Amino acid sequence: MTTQVTIGEYLLGRLQANGVKHVFGVPGDYVLRFYDQLVRSSIAHIGTTREDTAAFAADGYARCQGLGALAVTYGVGALNVVNAVAGAFAESSPVVVISGAPGVQEQRSDPMIHHRFGPFTFQREIFERITCAAVVLDDPLIAFRQIDRALQEARRRSSPVYIELPRDQVDAPGTPVPQEITARQESDPDALRESVEETLQLLTKAQHPAVLAGVQLHRRNLQDALLGFIEKAGLPVAATLSGKSVMGERHPAYVGVYEGAMGPEAAKQTIESADGLLMLGVNPNDVDLGIYTAQLNPNVIVRAIYDQVYIRHHRFQNVNLEDFLQALSDAYPAPRNSWVRPAAQTTFEFPQNNQAMTTQRLIQRIDIGLTPDMMVVCDVGDCLFASVDLRVHERTQFLASAYYTSMGFAVPAALGAQIAFSERRALVLVGDGAFQMTGTEVSTIARLGLNPIVIVFNNAGYGTERHILEGPFNDIAAWRFDRLSEVFGPLEGYDVQTEEQFEYAFTQALGLTDRPAILNVHLSPNDPSPAMQRLAEHLKNKVAG
Repeated sequence: MTTQVTIGEYLLGRLQANGVKHVFGVPGDYVLRFYDQLVRSSIAHIGTTREDTAAFAADGYARCQGLGALAVTYGVGALNVVNAVAGAFAESSPVVVISGAPGVQEQRSDPMIHHRFGPFTFQREIFERITCAAVVLDDPLIAFRQIDRALQEARRRSSPVYIELPRDQVDAPGTPVPQEITARQESDPDALRESVEETLQLLTKAQHPAVLAGVQLHRRNLQDALLGFIEKAGLPVAATLSGKSVMGERHPAYVGVYEGAMGPEAAKQTIESADGLLMLGVNPNDVDLGIYTAQLNPNVIVRAIYDQVYIRHHRFQNVNLEDFLQALSDAYPAPRNSWVRPAAQTTFEFPQNNQAMTTQRLIQRIDIGLTPDMMVVCDVGDCLFASVDLRVHERTQFLASAYYTSMGFAVPAALGAQIAFSERRALVLVGDGAFQMTGTEVSTIARLGLNPIVIVFNNAGYGTERHILEGPFNDIAAWRFDRLSEVFGPLEGYDVQTEEQFEYAFTQALGLTDRPAILNVHLSPNDPSPAMQRLAEHLKNKVAG
């Protein structure tokens, strides 16, 4: 006699088939039956301190593994992840939100049931706005098909999905259905051919062509295709801030992060002086465009996104980004250009005696300390803007909420990322304000014996806002981050005020293998990075009205 597969078991099986080996979350009574199945499956449960940090962790995991998942209870649990899931939606990260729910019969017979905040459809309706698919598994006849289609959409559109599982359906046998084979949507061959021909005409006539690479290349796993094209064409390439590390940043073709007037001069000069600019997978937004300080000539731009190509005033629909990049690479002639290898770095003398730490010197020291097995997970604020000068070794080794810019992303995202990439060590850059929001996840990191290095940019408050509009609302409590081992478990903490103290602490932290380290680096509130200064000047005018 064949044992029937339950809805919960099927969901776990399909997650595992899609590469999910860990599910993050916080238990609650409506999701406990699913949790019971989860811990008896081959997928590991990673308990977090809060629901929103579970979602950030699943986001970090998804960016590294291709799909991430979290499981929370109804109402108080699911609504607590809305911000983090909205961030994943904005930044095209495929996160699966699994929410327990009151049973089907309970919903019909008990209108006063706890965690309810209105009609039972409200929660699904909320998540419909911030996911690409939202399903409720309340019918065993179609539940398996709903699961398959939701996970297919998450992968196809690189976007979050919402799966609601009433607790009386977790153990209900589902109805087997044939696996749907979703055919890849092919590019229109005529549109593809014409878009490539027109692109070649523009780029091969240009005296100074260049490439600007965006985050969609990462989400579509096109890093190898980008590298192959760059090396064949011999073109210089910059990345957007949200697409940072889509290409290894020590490659001789790489000129840096482009973000208008906010970014480094080399990238700005290369991109804005280009007379043929190929923008691949770029989502235009105010952060990537330097709060609209970008000076880009639309008459020399080819912009290819998920399924369309724009060339000057022409628009080619139904052209997949991956097909366009491959066809362009195949057709591109032998390069006329050669890369200019960056000049050798001048001697960087660190530490200097009795020298207080500064933001610029901190970033410079971190940069020379990066190793090929490190990935950088960065929060928002000045640590993000200052980090444009970091050069990670390998592709996809810089993760940040660079477009949605949600404070509190980095610490929990590092948890997910280091679990997904167990062979890599996370270097976490986070401000003191952002750490106070979600830094409790360091306790989970310590409990699991992971070894990230957390560098707190402690500038005594909300630094970004302080430089836009000063006021007492930017002040926060002075935490002793270096003493959190007394609360969070096995970790090493260091209080850093001078370059000598940082050198000692960073060297010690690099030697740790079985626990995290926190470096509480004191920085002056009046020491913004150059990029932060430029950002603040532009935003001051907007805030002032």
